[in-house]
Amino acid sequence: MSAQKGKDLLVKIADGEGYTTVAGLRSRRIAFNAETVDITHAESVDRWRELLDGAGVKRASIAGRGLFKDAATDELMRQAFFDGAVKNFQVVIPDFGTVEGAFQIASLEFAGEHNGEVTYELALESAGALTFTAA
Repeated sequence: MSAQKGKDLLVKIADGEGYTTVAGLRSRRIAFNAETVDITHAESVDRWRELLDGAGVKRASIAGRGLFKDAATDELMRQAFFDGAVKNFQVVIPDFGTVEGAFQIASLEFAGEHNGEVTYELALESAGALTFTAA
């Protein structure tokens, strides 16, 4: 896979009619994590750690930073946060695929400089099983 444009990594929120791109995001990041379950015991070969296959909790985190520029998606995000709602999101990773599933907004922050625009940062945490569709 060759280098990809960062602007092509998209975060989309379900809007009742499909998915709409979260407007104004200038940077985006998705991370997948899986906890491990350590089953090392006194007789483990040379005391090397052993892990239980297929165990542990999986999760995904999405983070983004940008500026508000689209009233419709801004309202969707703001309302989802204040309602504590779990919403469906899609993350399009160029030439890799699409991750889709339920996420909750864990953090929504606002900032502004005296001579600049208002910006925001958000963090999403997975709230259920995710699906992956290859590109």
